[in-house]
Amino acid sequence: MGTEYDVAILGAGASGLMLAARLERRHSILLIDGNRSPGAKIAVSGGGRCNLCNLELSTDRYRADPDFIRPVFDRYDQNWLLEWVGRRGVSWHPEAKGKVFCDREARSLNRLFERVIPPEIFVAGERIVKVEGRGPFRIIGQERSYRARTLVVASGGLSFPKLGASGIGYEIAESYGHRIETPAPALVGLTLQPDEFFMKDLAGISTEVEVRVGERRWKDRLLFAHRGLSGPAVLNASLWWKAGEITIDFIPGVFPDKLQGNRQLTTLLPLPKRAARAFLERLGIPDRPVDRLSDPHRRRLQRLKAYRFAPAGTFGYGKAEVTRGGVSTREIDPYTMESRRQAGLYFIGEVLDVTGELGGYNFQWAFSSAAVAADALNGTLE
Repeated sequence: MGTEYDVAILGAGASGLMLAARLERRHSILLIDGNRSPGAKIAVSGGGRCNLCNLELSTDRYRADPDFIRPVFDRYDQNWLLEWVGRRGVSWHPEAKGKVFCDREARSLNRLFERVIPPEIFVAGERIVKVEGRGPFRIIGQERSYRARTLVVASGGLSFPKLGASGIGYEIAESYGHRIETPAPALVGLTLQPDEFFMKDLAGISTEVEVRVGERRWKDRLLFAHRGLSGPAVLNASLWWKAGEITIDFIPGVFPDKLQGNRQLTTLLPLPKRAARAFLERLGIPDRPVDRLSDPHRRRLQRLKAYRFAPAGTFGYGKAEVTRGGVSTREIDPYTMESRRQAGLYFIGEVLDVTGELGGYNFQWAFSSAAVAADALNGTLE
């Protein structure tokens, strides 16, 4: 344990890699990760295409303190990110809802970091057990220990456990007196109570819906799954849902009281026919021509516009895209990412209590928060 590094970065995910790429080489840097290869989550993101960011960046898309994340995005937004990766050989293109994807594959972004980060700074397959000290920090791993003047925690959250996710970042934060906002799976499918088990029989069917949680709403695809409900609309809703009811409009754009004619209900409703039949049966509505529906049946049909129920829970961390909660941002300086409790200790990326919706918002936060930390470290380290 002889060498003392200027900066040790715990985690070689999106935030850790961006930080390592932007730190000036006059510093001695150590990048530690439990995986054998850096950027494991990047490589599988977006179905292997990597949703880099979103052209419509807004603090409203985040479950976070807007006053904390706003100064970060004011300095490093989507335009900065796209220019940064573009100048380094990663081409990209926009798709629906402002999502920006790599032109070829997610691994093109991994290869960018491999080109700009010296391989000798990377320690692979090292699980961190704990951190001690207050500058220099003593980083204790399963294989050996390390010393660093400055420590940056970029360890992510608890989602993707198969890629080595752990709660070590939260443990380190707590050991230095930081508060942890309760972590939970987010951007994840929702399971069902027994009353809604009929939806499991529709597994594999997808349809356009509008999901509401409180005052928030998302119009997008819903996917019926064997375990419950998934699809973009549900995944976004899971970011804000904690307990209690959600509301789904299964027939957006259609108003039951305006339906007329002699066509069967299952033909008129904008639902796949198997799903339409299942919901009509659940609501006790016969599949008959609209003009032959009784007033009570028409009133029951209104439930499809606002189908309210309480999910049982989520699909868990194994299926979650991200972790909600994390290190409280109240004790982090948004202009440096440094702890207000311990000098020389920094937190970036998903380990913080900042979580975005689907669409590239979480990678944006990872890269932007890392760039802010890099500026601070490049300016203060000698």
